[in-house]
Parts: sequence; structure tokens; C-alpha cells
Amino acid sequence: MQKSHIFLCIDLKSFYASVECVERGLNSLTTDLVVADETRGRGALCLAVSSSLKKKGVKNRCRLFEIPQELSYLIAKPRMKKYIEYSADIYSLYLRYIAKEDIHVYSIDECFLDITSYLQLYQKTPMEMAEFLMNLIWKEKGIRATAGIGTNMFLAKVALDIVAKTSMNYMGYLDEEIFKDTLWHYQPITDFWNIGRGIAKRLLKYNVTDMYALAHLDEKVLYKEFGINALFLIDHSWGRESCTIQDIHQYVRENHSLSSGQVLFENYQTEDAFLAMKEMVELLTLELVKKHMVTNSIHLSIGYADGKIPCSKGHRSLDGFTSSYRKLLSAYKKLFYEIVLRDTLIRKLSISFGHVVDESYKTYDLFEEEEEEKEHRSQLAIIEIKERFGKNAILRGMNLLEKATTPKRNKLIGGHNGE
Repeated sequence: MQKSHIFLCIDLKSFYASVECVERGLNSLTTDLVVADETRGRGALCLAVSSSLKKKGVKNRCRLFEIPQELSYLIAKPRMKKYIEYSADIYSLYLRYIAKEDIHVYSIDECFLDITSYLQLYQKTPMEMAEFLMNLIWKEKGIRATAGIGTNMFLAKVALDIVAKTSMNYMGYLDEEIFKDTLWHYQPITDFWNIGRGIAKRLLKYNVTDMYALAHLDEKVLYKEFGINALFLIDHSWGRESCTIQDIHQYVRENHSLSSGQVLFENYQTEDAFLAMKEMVELLTLELVKKHMVTNSIHLSIGYADGKIPCSKGHRSLDGFTSSYRKLLSAYKKLFYEIVLRDTLIRKLSISFGHVVDESYKTYDLFEEEEEEKEHRSQLAIIEIKERFGKNAILRGMNLLEKATTPKRNKLIGGHNGE
């Protein structure tokens, strides 16, 4: 007989905004504050909106200009390093009472905890255990948390996302029967974990707008539409989920690709965008070398300032497996000028190495082996210097050009200010 589990899914409310409030000695629940980089203009994206501003109708992830002018509020510049520190501190609070094997960090502000074996240990009900941890976070860090409690990870997440939102005590509980009784006819269906607008649009073709309709749709139809992914849709529609935190920890992902993308700091001309791409190729190649991997496939996507113009995309297979910056840049240069729309302003770049495998698969050229080995030693030295003295400790001449992005990007965390 399968062991019955109890999971918590704990979310830190308006996390970035709450951290900024705490850092200013302000109450994170009553202060009107948004986290945004004002230097990017009134169109800057608000990465977080405080709880009190949300109650006044300000949407999360809005633009600064979308906030009603009659509202008075603080604007805090993003500090990703600070948020990571707070997240690590809160994780350490969990570790006081829960073993790391029973914790899955889902994101910087959200964690799953398997509390099954701890309820008897601490003589608490699931609700009491959730409340205890939430109060601990509030007392130690000044940040309000919400919690979903469920008999599997899916139900814990749904209890957090849907039930806890309307709960006076910031908590929600679901088991399979309660899920069917209370949420089978809940709408919109996109509020459920892992059902985005794309999936919802495809389900609408079969008049599926809630979990009840999904649960009672012919499974053959779902498998035809979604393939193997139909399995989790079927299970979730009945409130079922077999995956546990232990399963996640035991899962080992194979390295199939490496990728890097950026939204440029401004609209770039073709040659300036090529410079930015060269920098990206160098950094991703160093990551390849650091991981002791090689690739034989490259991919490139170029996004334009005019959103109506489709992205230019292309890929190229190489003659063999390599981690040579010289070889990879040569291939990317040809691909870039093959697909780019010249004289069209560029705003986004994305590159990726496909078919990434262990460096033992590296293809050697008898006439270039000595030169490649010399380059490889140089790459390893650069990696060591950057790790010891910082990402900007060693730069190429191209990194000092006016439109270069590497020095500034090296100071960012998650694409935002890293101070």
C-alpha cells in the first residue's frame, strides 16, 4: 500500500517588494511599493507590487505608466543579490525543522515541503505545521507567507494558488475529494498549475473550460491532441499526482543543450548586434568548457524592435564536436549574416548549443590539434580567473566597445540589477 503524504507549498507574498519594505524598516503588508528600474523609463516593468498596492487594483508585472497617477507609492530598484540572500535565509529556517531531502526549492520565493514524517515528530496537524513555519518567516524576516496543503504536490500547489488566495488565514487545504467537490467547476482553468493559455486554447476546441469537463473528456482525444503530456492532464483533472520530492531529487537531467538570451539595453543596428552576439558566444563557450562538454549544433534567434516583424531563426550543424570559441564563432558569423534582416533595428538575441555531450566525444583535426589545445588551456585559465576575481576580472577588447554588453550583463542577476 502506497504511503499517504502531506505536502506544503509555501509562497512568499510579493517577495521582492516585501524585501524592499523590510530593508527600509517598513511593514511589508501595509506599504505601497513597487520594484522597478526607473532608469528604463515609464515603460519599465514592475517586477513586484506590494500587497497593499495589489488591493488597490495595481496588477503584478504591470508597467510604471499603468499605475493610476492618483496613487502615491515608493519605487525600489531591483536588487537580485539581496533577494537571493533573503531566499537563502528563509531556506535555512526550513532546515531547522525539515531535512533538505524533504524540501524542493521551486523558485526564489516558493518551496515544496514533504511534512509527512514531521507531523508526529512535532505533534502538529498539517495546518498547525504550516502556520508555525509561516509565523517563523514573519518573525525572523518580516515577510508574510501563504501556504497550500495537499495530499500530493499538485494539490498543494493548487491549494496555494487558488484556495489560499481567498482564505483569511493565508492557508488552503485540498485532498482529491475536496478538489472534486470544490474546484471541478472552477474557472478560469488557467489558474490551475501547468495549464497555460496555449493548453487552454487547445482544450477549448473540445469545449473544455473547467477540470470537470477535462476529467470526462475521452482520453483518446487528449492523447491525440497532447501526446504523452495528456497523462498529467488526465491525472490532474482528478486531483492525482504521483511525483514526490524524493522523485525530483533522484531525477538526473541529461545535458542536451546550453542556451543564452538577452533583451538588449536599447535597439541595436546590425553590426552592433553582431558584437553582442559574439560576446554571448564567448560566454556560452566558456560555460561549455567549464562543464567539460562539446557540441556539434548551433541555433540563433534574432528579435526585432518592431514586434510586428517575425524573429529570424536558423541553425547549423558542425562537422564535428567542439568547444572551440574560434570554430563556434565562425559558424555563428555565417549563420548571423544568412538570416539577419539588415538595416532593421534589433532588440533580442538568443543562442544555443544543441546536442551537447561529454568532451570525450570531441572531434580532433590532426592539423589543428595543437592550436585547439592551446585555445582550450587559455579558456580554462580565463574560467579560473573569473571564478577567483569576478566575471569582469578579464575582458576582451571587444567587451570595451561602446555597444558591448558583457561588462554590464556580468553585474546583473536574472537579467536585473545584481547589487
